[in-house]
Amino acid sequence: MRRLFQFAVPGLLVGVGLFINTTASFGKPEYAKATKKGCVTCHVDYKAKPKELTEAGKYFKEKKTLDGYTGK
Repeated sequence: MRRLFQFAVPGLLVGVGLFINTTASFGKPEYAKATKKGCVTCHVDYKAKPKELTEAGKYFKEKKTLDGYTGK
């Protein structure tokens, strides 16, 4: 019984941790579909730093649309 806990509990914790990390998402595919723009429009580096936004990303975060956004 002790051997079961020795492997099952850490395995369960790792599994739950992976599940939580893979379901956490900041940008959503719906945003790309709605704006017809790619991830790089709003994110500086969408893979390395997904939370770092461009000016367009900051505008979208505030207004929930890119309508009316005039880029530099």
